[in-house]
Amino acid sequence: MNIVVLVKQVPDSGAERTLSASDNTVERGSASNVINEMDEYAIEEALKIKEAHGGEVTVLTVGPAGATDSIRKALSMGPDKAVHVQDDALHGSCAVATSKVLAAALGQLNADLILCGAESTDGRVQVVPHMLAERLGVAALTGARKLTVDGSQLTIERQTDEGYEVVTASTPAIVSVWDTINEPRYPSFKGIMAAKKKPLQSLTLGDLGVAADEVGFAGASSQVLEFAKRPARNGGAKVIDEGNGGGELVAYLATEKFV
Repeated sequence: MNIVVLVKQVPDSGAERTLSASDNTVERGSASNVINEMDEYAIEEALKIKEAHGGEVTVLTVGPAGATDSIRKALSMGPDKAVHVQDDALHGSCAVATSKVLAAALGQLNADLILCGAESTDGRVQVVPHMLAERLGVAALTGARKLTVDGSQLTIERQTDEGYEVVTASTPAIVSVWDTINEPRYPSFKGIMAAKKKPLQSLTLGDLGVAADEVGFAGASSQVLEFAKRPARNGGAKVIDEGNGGGELVAYLATEKFV
């Protein structure tokens, strides 16, 4: 099975994240950048499928030059090769434009199965898998907590607030996963060294047949107009019981609409 895993480099969610004052985009140059957490679960699922059914796993990334670090880390987990779409015109792209670029790249890779995280920690819009399915004309099995492969038949348990739904489709298809689906492996020293020699193909918009004015700020369907830092947290209200504490507490709770 030919499996492609979509991997995005994002600012570390454990560190402070900011937007650039110059263009209101995520500040990546000075940030501590890592693989999007959910994508690590997608990589692990791809490797498990390869081990059980054979095939090849390709990592696909759209991002700046610095994203190569995350690509090599992804390869150290076990995938066979990677494709990096890199072009200065991509800066400022919205989800719609990003899905167009990804779809163009996927069109050259002939994937039977496309795996990705259910969301990215920087955007958290959860729409790219659906957009890709529409652009490619394939099934979308999203929000999976379990994936079963039987030949060309795919079955997932789609995680919901109330439990799960069982959804099936045939390949080719795209599957997005939650962090409940598996436990990603840690790269071994051997894997880290091997990743340095694995094929990494670099593509531009021209290679994909996508015009520069279709992406970036020029092609964006949405943009951030302004932003502000989160207000500092104020101290909590203190109720001192001087015989009327109960009444003051109830009044406060009513003001905050707790009662």
